[in-house]
Amino acid sequence: MSLKTKKRITIFWFRRDLRLHDNAGLYYALRGEYPVVPLFIFDKTILDDLENKQDKRLMFIHQTVLELQKQLRDLGSDILIFYGHPTDVWKELSEKYDIAEAVTNTDYEPYATERDTAVNKILQAKNAQLKAYKDQVIFEKKEILTGQNTPYTVFTPYSRMWKQKCNDFYLSSYPNKKYFKNFLQWKGDAIPELEEMGFQPTDTDFPSSQIPAELLENYEKGRDFPAMEATSRIGIHLRFGTVSIRQLARFAKERSSLYLNELIWREFYQQILYNFPHVGKGKAFRAAYDDINWGYDKEAFQKWCDGKTGYPLVDAGMRQMNAIGFMHNRVRMVTASFLAKHLLLNWRLGEAYFAEKLLDYDLAANNGGWQWAVGSGTDAAPYFRIFNPEAQAKKFDPDGEYIKKWVPEFGTDAYPEPMVDHKMARERCLKAYKKALDKS
Repeated sequence: MSLKTKKRITIFWFRRDLRLHDNAGLYYALRGEYPVVPLFIFDKTILDDLENKQDKRLMFIHQTVLELQKQLRDLGSDILIFYGHPTDVWKELSEKYDIAEAVTNTDYEPYATERDTAVNKILQAKNAQLKAYKDQVIFEKKEILTGQNTPYTVFTPYSRMWKQKCNDFYLSSYPNKKYFKNFLQWKGDAIPELEEMGFQPTDTDFPSSQIPAELLENYEKGRDFPAMEATSRIGIHLRFGTVSIRQLARFAKERSSLYLNELIWREFYQQILYNFPHVGKGKAFRAAYDDINWGYDKEAFQKWCDGKTGYPLVDAGMRQMNAIGFMHNRVRMVTASFLAKHLLLNWRLGEAYFAEKLLDYDLAANNGGWQWAVGSGTDAAPYFRIFNPEAQAKKFDPDGEYIKKWVPEFGTDAYPEPMVDHKMARERCLKAYKKALDKS
C-alpha cells in the first residue's frame, strides 16, 4: 500500500460493481467534496472457503480488477488492494487515513449484510460511516410492494408492478465520466498475484459483456434449446457488475420482452432473499418442505455430480457445467428436479454443488431456482410437477445435438443404465412429499 496522504478522503469500496461507468455508488462518491480513493478487498472470509484452488470466478475478478487499475492509472489515480478480512482492512484504513466517508453499493446477501454492519461500526468509531447505494438492480428491497404493503411472493404480479413502475428515470445511466477528475491523484502498488493468495491461474475464455442485438431478437425462438447459442451468457458480468443493469434493461426493453422478464426474475429473487433472509440460510421458503425426509446416498450424489445418471439430458447438463462453468437454464431445471425428485436427495447438496461450479453463481438466483425446482419456493405450482428427463430431451434436444456433444458415449454399451426408473421415482417422490406436507 503506497498511498501516503494527509488529506481527508472518501474511500469507494468496489465489490459486485467492477466498472467505472454507470456505477451508482461511485457516482455519489465522486460528486462529494473529498477526493476519492478506490478500494478492492480479496475477501479471505469468502476465499478461504473455496476448495478449488483454480477457481475461475476468482480468475475473472482478478483480471477485472487489473483492468480497473489500468483505467484508473490512465486517469492519474490508482486502487488500494488488500487480501484479508474486510473488518481487519477497514480497521487499518480507519487508523491510517482521515476518512470523511466510505461509499459502496448494496449487496443483499446475508453474509454481505453482516459484514457491512461490522464495517460501519468500525467507521462510526472514527466519526465516519459506510454509505451504500442501489446499483445491481433496478428495484431493491421494498421498492415493489403489494397493495397491502408487503413484498410480493409470486412472480407474475411482481413483474407486472415492476414494468408499471419502471420508467426512463430508473433506467438512465449515471454520468460518472464527468467527475473522474475527483479521483485522488496517486500511484499504488501492483495487484497481488493469484499465487500469493494460494490460487492458480487457469486458461479460461470468459463470455463477452456485449449482447448481440440479433440474439435478443431471436431469444424467444431459441432460448429453450440447449444446443443453440441462444442465451446471453452474461450472468458472470451481472454477478460481478462488469455490466450495468440499467444499460442491459434498456437494451432488453427495446428488443425482447422475454429477456426483460429474465432480468425481472433476477430482481424478484434478490428481493425474496432480502425480505425473507431465511432462504439464504439453508431454509425452505415454505417451511413445510423442511419436513421432507431427504435421503443421503453418497454414491448416488456422486453419479449426479459426474453426469453418470443414465439420463442423457441430465448427464449432458452436469458435464457441461463441470467442463465450462455454465449450464443451459432449461437443463438447470431438469438436473435440479432430478436430484431432488428422482433421487430424493437433499436439494441443498445440489445448490452447494452449483454454487461451487457455476461461473455466474449468484446466491439469490441459485437458491430461487433450486427452490422452484424442488417446489419449496415462491412458485405457486403444485409439488407434483416432476420433469421427465426423456420427454424434456425429445422436446428441447430433438436431434440429440446437445447430448452428443457432452455425452459422446450415449447409445453405446459404455453408457450406464438409468439409475432409477422414472415412473417408480415419480411415485416415490409424490409419497414422500405428501407425507411431509400432510403433517403441516
